[in-house]
Amino acid sequence: MKLTERQRRFADEYIITGNAYRSCIDAGYSKSYAKARSHDLLENVGIKIYIDERLNLLKSNKIAEQQEVLEYLTSVMRGQQQDVEVLPLSVGKGVQELKTIEKRADTSARIRSAELLGKRYGLWIEKQETTTSGVVMINVGEWNDEIENEINTNHPNSTIFIDDIPLEDD
Repeated sequence: MKLTERQRRFADEYIITGNAYRSCIDAGYSKSYAKARSHDLLENVGIKIYIDERLNLLKSNKIAEQQEVLEYLTSVMRGQQQDVEVLPLSVGKGVQELKTIEKRADTSARIRSAELLGKRYGLWIEKQETTTSGVVMINVGEWNDEIENEINTNHPNSTIFIDDIPLEDD
């Protein structure tokens, strides 16, 4: 669907600001039109498609995808990335010359990359094995000291929940 120049300007401004009213005015529409109909422009199929295409293009060019990040971290960890270091060299009295050299990523950067990859793959999760046992007793009716003493004697570390709400029949 073909957009007018003003619709295209509106869509471009909306991508920048996220404000339909302000984008409408900046695109050249009147304030009264912007106040009453700016959100109608966002429902226009052609404008929606244009905005989605532009956002996808911006996303693909500017934001690293998961695969790219993982590949980069892996290449740093393996020492395949090169760092540039600038070294000052003396060439005479008070005169220095700068020399740049390339070297592979230092150990701390490689370790940090390995840690990040390990976190991603869940390698550093501390696992704890716990075993619990318990007794669940459901006693419908009256609760008395005899039942409580039996539980405390046979299951001293148990938690007791007492429902002391009277039955509806009472």
